[in-house]
Amino acid sequence: MGWDALAQWGDDVARIEALTGGVANDVWSVRLDGRLVVGRLGRRSDADLAWETALLRHLDREGLTVPVPIPTTDGRLFADGLVVMTFLDGGPPETRADWRRVAGPLRELHRLTRGWPQRPGWRSSTDLLHASTGTKIDLGAMPPEGVARCRAAWARLAGRPTCVVHGNPANPGNVRMTATSVALIDWDEAHLDVPALDLVLPGNAAGLEDDEHDIAAQASAAWEAAVSWDDDYAVRRLAEVRPVRSP
Repeated sequence: MGWDALAQWGDDVARIEALTGGVANDVWSVRLDGRLVVGRLGRRSDADLAWETALLRHLDREGLTVPVPIPTTDGRLFADGLVVMTFLDGGPPETRADWRRVAGPLRELHRLTRGWPQRPGWRSSTDLLHASTGTKIDLGAMPPEGVARCRAAWARLAGRPTCVVHGNPANPGNVRMTATSVALIDWDEAHLDVPALDLVLPGNAAGLEDDEHDIAAQASAAWEAAVSWDDDYAVRRLAEVRPVRSP
């Protein structure tokens, strides 16, 4: 159905212009009943979209600034792969002080989602110590030496509690800041994992101790290499993961 699904949000709705930043989805500004909102069309399953929209509503109720799904006229939070959400104003973080502000909502996200179920079809980094596939990840497509390096990095996270992680908060395009708020947008990579993966921010703005920062940075680089394999970015991230030492 594509963008024709917009009609399910009422009669006074229209696309305005394409927005940049998304890779997996077609994202547009939308006018809905005279107000500016955002429409995102993708190929996620209904189960995946149900997980994401339930998460965003939960975080909004708990006081985090996130895009809030707007229901269709019959009350559904998505239709035919389309989600319509509130528009969030602001700009990206630019200074270390800005990034320190980002660390606060991330830690609150982690606190609010302990015990949350895993996103349908996804695996956490520590699940991949034994599993080989999960959503975008197929370790069988990577060179065996690269898989060994990634698993050695993730093994340092084994046994830690999990929660929902945003998945890509260090990308400035995924943050909208004003003088009074910090909003996290683009929740396409959110899933259940170890919170340290979210806290590898520019300039170590989350204030991690040296050892903890090393653990988190290595695990994060390994995750991004695996989830993006095998484009140039993934190859660069894998190069950041230390080789496995011989016994």
